[in-house]
Amino acid sequence: MKQTILSGIRPTGKLHLGHLVGALANWVKLQEEYRCFFMAADWHALMGEYEDPSLMPGNIIDNVADWLSAGIDPSKSSVFIQSRVGQHLDLNMILSCLVPLGWLERCPTYKEQLREVNTRDLNTYGFLGYPVLQAADILLYKADKVPVGEDQLPHLELTREIARRFNSLYGCAVFPEPGALLTDSPRLPGLDGRKMSKSYGNAVYLSDDDAVVSAKVSSMVTDPARVRRSDKGHPEVCSVFSYYSVFWPEKARETADSCRNASIGCTECKKMLAAKLGGILSPLREKRAELLNRSGYIEDVLKEGAAKASAVAAATLEETRRAMKI
Repeated sequence: MKQTILSGIRPTGKLHLGHLVGALANWVKLQEEYRCFFMAADWHALMGEYEDPSLMPGNIIDNVADWLSAGIDPSKSSVFIQSRVGQHLDLNMILSCLVPLGWLERCPTYKEQLREVNTRDLNTYGFLGYPVLQAADILLYKADKVPVGEDQLPHLELTREIARRFNSLYGCAVFPEPGALLTDSPRLPGLDGRKMSKSYGNAVYLSDDDAVVSAKVSSMVTDPARVRRSDKGHPEVCSVFSYYSVFWPEKARETADSCRNASIGCTECKKMLAAKLGGILSPLREKRAELLNRSGYIEDVLKEGAAKASAVAAATLEETRRAMKI
């Protein structure tokens, strides 16, 4: 039997190029080798969007359309909405009873988010406990591997600790300890040079048309030391060049050399990049439009995916309750 993978994306807005290279492209490869469960993590999204969650249903359809357009195949992977599988909250409740408070308070991402996010109040019970829900998500499907970046390893180790604590308390090896499937995902800077993020408004979205892509690329931050066309550039500090490295590697070296000897200007360089990105996104947009025009198709995919996920989740929860004798 294939090993199992669980991964998800929070439906907090449109998906961008960072999601494509950081998650979706990897998911498409993984579904050929693993039994994959991909979820729209709406309970996780609610933890930050609880003041106005009204946009989440539309975001879910929008996001899943992008998933399918990028190559996620519902016949190979279970695609579902987290909240449609009730066992996620059931197992979350069980695990929350046995997780020491200190484990959650020491979580580096929790402290970082409290320090840096000032657009919403994250001092909530739910946000403190989100690593427990994350563990429940993973353990519910007995995932063998979880695709993560190095910055997410502390979260996965907490899931492993929770699995060990449960198994030790109840004397049954119900939950395997999931391993990390480290993904070498390039980090794309946003249009302004900061991390690409929906909240910063500095992203190229997968649904952007050619005109919008061109306008956004033309606004990208470049080498600040290159003021005039004749100035020699430093591609290693230019956001535009980082996109060449990811989306057009066969052109990257030539472009870097042209930048360094000032034989190409930033405007020309951006126009070529915009055309390249347009060529990459165009088939995704066409597929997306086709899927959205098929009445009820995405809803049916999510319904079928939830049914498959629920069958696995129900078996795990029943095993969990037997181990606890409840």
